[in-house]
Amino acid sequence: MKKIDLELAVGIFVLIGLVSLAYLSVRLGKLETIGGGSYTVYAEFGNAGGIKEGTIIELAGIEIGKVRSLGLSKDYRALLTFGIKKDIPIQEDAIASIKTKGLIGEKYIQISPGASDVLVQDGGKMTETESVTDIEELISRYIFGKVEEKEK
Repeated sequence: MKKIDLELAVGIFVLIGLVSLAYLSVRLGKLETIGGGSYTVYAEFGNAGGIKEGTIIELAGIEIGKVRSLGLSKDYRALLTFGIKKDIPIQEDAIASIKTKGLIGEKYIQISPGASDVLVQDGGKMTETESVTDIEELISRYIFGKVEEKEK
């Protein structure tokens, strides 16, 4: 009998340890569980170079969400799905821009607030976007003399 009691106690202890480990993994990893307290917003970009799932979305330098997924729209533009925190309203005329931290740093999405009273609803689409500036393409154009100059 004592051996069964000891094995039962060890089994319960191991089970509690595994549940605790799973809880800490979710909390410390900032993983979204079902729902996650966010709403979905879509945005189309001409070029989404450097953006991947999990990319941070910022408003005024504060993280307000993450990129959930990337895909192509019907007209072959980059279609990004954002997960925005539920308590952060986004105006209909807000601008989503792809920015770079530092000169060659990681990419992130910056949202500039709009002035409209109309808010983007869950499942809505942001219409104002700015694609990433491709520095390599700009340098290439400059080196090979293909930079367009204004005619006077």
